Amino acid sequence: MKSFPYERLDPLLSEAQADRMVELCEAFGSYGMYSEEPVFEGFGAGLPARYDAALHFVRTGGRFGRSEPPAVLAARTNYFRETYAYGDRVFLPGIEPLLRHEGLVEGARRIHGRPLVEPAIVYANLLVPGQELAVHTDVPEFRGANRKKHPQWLLVAMHHSGLFADWRMPIATAVAYFQDVRGGAFAFYPDGPDAPAYTVPVRRNTAVLLDTDSVFHGVDRVAEVPGDFPRLRPGMRLRYVGDRSWEVGPDEAPLARYGWDEIRFSVSWKAYCFRDEAERRAWREHTDDLSLEFVLDRLVDDLKRRGRIDLRPSDAELPKVLIEEYIHFPRPAAEGAAG
Repeated sequence: MKSFPYERLDPLLSEAQADRMVELCEAFGSYGMYSEEPVFEGFGAGLPARYDAALHFVRTGGRFGRSEPPAVLAARTNYFRETYAYGDRVFLPGIEPLLRHEGLVEGARRIHGRPLVEPAIVYANLLVPGQELAVHTDVPEFRGANRKKHPQWLLVAMHHSGLFADWRMPIATAVAYFQDVRGGAFAFYPDGPDAPAYTVPVRRNTAVLLDTDSVFHGVDRVAEVPGDFPRLRPGMRLRYVGDRSWEVGPDEAPLARYGWDEIRFSVSWKAYCFRDEAERRAWREHTDDLSLEFVLDRLVDDLKRRGRIDLRPSDAELPKVLIEEYIHFPRPAAEGAAG
């Protein structure tokens, strides 16, 4: 099994810049649930964006195989996210020092061995006490196939199939922390899903950089606080209410209030990595794009070659077949296991 490189940056920013990241998070103010990601019409219509990770999480109980009702498990992994920058659009002025961080750019060059690095995305993830992030790999991108056009779980299956490497856009991802919190360690599998996980604790002004499209990873449960875990439902929001405090739930009837030291706040930075200008030009000018028809035909042909199917399944059945054939998650570990 191939091992994937990773790097840790400590410190990531100056002390003043790290403080500023917390201020920017507060200024953004309101964060929606990841389950609010769009669903698509046509192939895979109605399925959650990360059907693959959600299916595995509810089926296994997460990294440590905990046994809880599916609704509770779903709420535990339905964390809060907003995008700070995407492509040429900056949604949170002041994020530019992180977006253009030269240390991250240099690290991305080493991770993928490609000299041309183009920072592209910055987003924040916030988890309340008792939440965790299901083990998964991130959503990859291909020329002509990305999360704006196609189901996210399909893109993940495409990458794990190995059938579309010639069109893949290698992406380097940094996960950075600007607040300390109890629990919520970053767990990842650089030596493959059959090897033990490595864990990185949440520590202010540090980051880990790797190929999260290829390396399975997740977030261990954030330390719980006294009281019942709130009945989180899709559509709820996490809002900063001042005095270093956050509230979660509907505006008119918040379910819980937390202090900053109880919230896990991370910022993910992503950059495209190109071999040369010709590769970057093919991406920008769409001269060698994939079509959905080509993608599905190639996947179905491979499933037939593997003896997995004789005839193409219905569009309602094919997603589960693709996920189970190509996305091989790590098995749950004993509580407290770490690399």
